[in-house]
Order: sequence, then structure tokens, then C-alpha cells
Amino acid sequence: MIRFNNDYNRAAHPAVLQALAADAAGSYPGYGTDRWCEKAAAQIREHLDRPDAAIHFLVGGTQTNFTAIAAALRPYQSVICAESGHIHAHETGAVEHTGHKILTVPGQDGKLTAGQVAGLGEAYRRSPVQEHITQPKLVYISFPTEYGTVYSLDELERLRDACDEYGMYLFVDGARMGYGLAARGGAVTLRDLARLADVFTVGGTKCGALFGEALVITAPALKPDFRSYIKQSGGMLAKGWLLGLQFYALFKDGLYFSICRQAVERAMEIKAAFAAKGVPFYIDSPTNQQFVILSPGQCQALEGKYTFEPEQETDGGMCVRFCTSWATTREETDALAADIAAL
Repeated sequence: MIRFNNDYNRAAHPAVLQALAADAAGSYPGYGTDRWCEKAAAQIREHLDRPDAAIHFLVGGTQTNFTAIAAALRPYQSVICAESGHIHAHETGAVEHTGHKILTVPGQDGKLTAGQVAGLGEAYRRSPVQEHITQPKLVYISFPTEYGTVYSLDELERLRDACDEYGMYLFVDGARMGYGLAARGGAVTLRDLARLADVFTVGGTKCGALFGEALVITAPALKPDFRSYIKQSGGMLAKGWLLGLQFYALFKDGLYFSICRQAVERAMEIKAAFAAKGVPFYIDSPTNQQFVILSPGQCQALEGKYTFEPEQETDGGMCVRFCTSWATTREETDALAADIAAL
């Protein structure tokens, strides 16, 4: 069975495994206060051009998201996100479990717009009963989105302007950050995100690491005591050097970017095969996630050899997701392309 159902179905890139094995006899202080976390943070800061950025390493995406959001908000404040946003649709109410309401709006190709943020901000500003409703204080987006789409630099700058106008934080979930940066036609860099976002993540779990996420905080107000939030939220790893070592291995020679570009290239091969066959796309994605509409017969023909993710029924059939990763090989995509051609 060849898996195209997600981008975390392999252990880790060989360079990461080799780095862990080579340092297996090492002994370090705990909880991320080690030299590997320091070296990894320094490598990431080089790409940010933000020597003032605070960088923390947490064990997983859900912990990172709800920890950052809970730390940023007062008890009466809420989060704005698209209906398809990961924190709303895929985290079992983790943010709500911390006591914060999520204000959802219909996404446009999975994305929030500055106009939507301004609309909610203005509604609260003009409300005569502010004490009876939650105050929208943080805007959550993901890069790329759940539909594999990416924000343009102009869209991000407009979101930043809206957040500034209404006193909100901008949080970018980068669990698939590497694939978003490698998007075909994309022009957004880590430096752009460090300039525009108050807090964002650089995902490892889905981008070549065994596990772990790097959280970058640029807003001064969010930096104090953040390690206490991590610990209280269950996101702090005692053997923290295992996280630092992985991110150092991924970033020291640009490996993070090259393996994610390769994943997008494999996805484009799948996209071309479906297009050549005339299979309709649910959405146009330039990243490692491709969404197509298959008939029941086409699904049945492919599911015996491949694992892919059913999303939702449509008038034309079933919308399914094919997802590549850093580990997807050309042989795997060639096999899929041949079987698509035979549908």
C-alpha cells in the first residue's frame, strides 16, 4: 500500500535519524535549556532576520496551537479563524477547552480575508454591550491552509493592517510551513512571516522530523513567562535536546527547504496526471496537498493500491485528498500517475 493520505506517515529524514543516533550518548540539561536547542534557535533566527525572536520547541502541533493562543488571550477574549481552520475542525475543541471561544467565518479557498477580520473587529468596537460578548483578540490562519492554498504577501500585509487597526494578534500555524514556502508561484519567506506575524510555528512533525514544532514569538507582550505556559499545557519535553537536535539537523544546511520543495514537486506530478486525465479539482492547490473529485468507480480503482483521504461528497463525486511528503518518491508518484492514466 502506497500512502498519500498524510505527510507524517514516515519516521524522519535520514539526516535527522543519523543526528539522533550520533548523539545518543550525549548528556544534557532538560526542558530545552541545552546547546542543541540554542543552536537550532540560532539557525532559525538566521532565516528570520529577527535576532530578537523568542523560539521555543514543543512536542506537537495541537499543544503548540492551544498553548500559544491561551497565553495570548485574557479569559474574555476570542479567536477569529476560517470555518476550515485546523483549530476549529481538527483539534477536538482544544482551544475551547482552554476557555476561549472561536469565532468562525466562511473561508475563501480556506483563507481569511482582512475584510472579514475588520468586520468582526468593527462589530465589537461599535457594540453597546461589549461586556456581554467576547472580544476578538487573535487572528488564526495556517500557512498553507487546510486546502493547500497559500496567502500572498499582499494578503498577509492586509491582515497585518487589520490586526493593527483593531488591536489583535496575528498567529500563523505553520505545521506545514515548509510546503507553504515551497508553493509554486509563492513569494512569501520566513522573513516576511517574522515581520508580519506576532507568533507563528515552523512545523517539524510533517516536514521531516520525528516530532516537534518550533514556535516563534516576535511580539514583546507574548514573550514573558511563556515557558511556564508551555509546562502547564503539557507541551514541554523533559529531553528537550531531542527537539533541538532535530531542528538543527533540518536547518543547518537548508535541508528543511529542499525536502519540502521535493514534496511539492511530487505533488505537481500528481496534479499533472489528474489534469491530463480530465479529473476535476476541488480547489487549485500549489502545495503538497491536492484535492480532486473522483467517481465511486475511480475511488475503487485506486484504493486497492493507494491510501488517500476522503474529504466530502460533492455533486460530481467524492472530494479526496492526495498528500505528498518529504519522503514521497518519484517511483511512488510515477506508479500513481500510470494508474490515474488507466482510469
